[in-house]
Amino acid sequence: MLYIANAQLVTDGQRPVPSGVLVDGNRIALIAPPTQPPPGVPVLDATGLYLAPGFIDLQLNGGFGDDFTADPAGLWRVAACLPQFGVTAFLPTIVSSPLSTVAAAQAAWRQGPPPNQRGAVPLGLHVEGPFINPEKRGAHNPDHLRLPDVAAVTRWTPEAGVRLVTLAPELPRALDMIRALRAQGVVVSAGHSLATVEEAEAGFRAGIRYGTHLFNAMPPLDHRAPGLAGALLASPGITVGVIADGVHLHPAAVALAWRAKRLTGLTLVTDAMAALGMPPGRYRLGDYEATVDDTSVRLPDGRLAGSRLSLDAALRNLVEFTDCSLSEALQTVTAAPAAVLGLDDERGRVAVGYLADLVLLTADVRVAATIVAGEVAYRAAD
Repeated sequence: MLYIANAQLVTDGQRPVPSGVLVDGNRIALIAPPTQPPPGVPVLDATGLYLAPGFIDLQLNGGFGDDFTADPAGLWRVAACLPQFGVTAFLPTIVSSPLSTVAAAQAAWRQGPPPNQRGAVPLGLHVEGPFINPEKRGAHNPDHLRLPDVAAVTRWTPEAGVRLVTLAPELPRALDMIRALRAQGVVVSAGHSLATVEEAEAGFRAGIRYGTHLFNAMPPLDHRAPGLAGALLASPGITVGVIADGVHLHPAAVALAWRAKRLTGLTLVTDAMAALGMPPGRYRLGDYEATVDDTSVRLPDGRLAGSRLSLDAALRNLVEFTDCSLSEALQTVTAAPAAVLGLDDERGRVAVGYLADLVLLTADVRVAATIVAGEVAYRAAD
């Protein structure tokens, strides 16, 4: 058991409330005004700290020197390090590659963590490609791109480790693949696409429920041809991912997305790669080597190749770019991504019965401690 004392509880987009939270096993057992902890229960003093749900990143290519596409087993090494950024759950992302790479990543996920590891939980894979438009491939290797084929994805299910798939809905047979993946319980996302509004809306009707890194790897928003970006922004039932690093998107574009989708319709993602948590240098993304400086990750031709953004930094940026409250911003890394995955009945909130995935934040939104499944996985040095 664990008692978190004297915290300012921030959840459900509401104002902070002074609270004490009792954790029993891996679940939240009690939330009440601050009081004396039960006898014999360890206490984590959260005086002066905000208590929020643990963060969920739906798009993470790697980190700490590991690239998931090059070495899927690295997902467990990265998982061990992510709590320092407040991340308690994530989707390891596999970029366009041979289907055998996805199978290897599924096997790595099923293998599970090393004994006694305390780290973020990989909820399954985000398979980004290979069913994307070559003209909007970004940093994906064109040699691996292919047209949708339902037979190729029959083993892509949440139970087998695939949670989310990004594809271009305008490609031939894409609508059939969307329907098949949805029937298998996979969340389907539109991205790396040249879809018109009409093609995007056809994809939505077939089962697309998410948009991968809004504005990136899709045509610019145009007032006469709004394209995929316009369709995503105008459709209330579709949630979008946003990379709020000030490089992938101008702060004004982040503010536009926030005003259109705010709270439950927008998730912050990092799209971070092997350089996350590492110094500038050269790092792998799939088949490519990218150059990383203090602000961006780029291929030799200047194309962006993911980021080195951490999710807590993205959260701070959202508050700065939009002038929203911390309570509002937190929805984009907690309740909203949990809802995208259909896990909002046990993740993304601080509520009795929910998983005890929690993060303690300082007044300037720095991670002071992270709790995963009721155990302290990270604590900043005093």
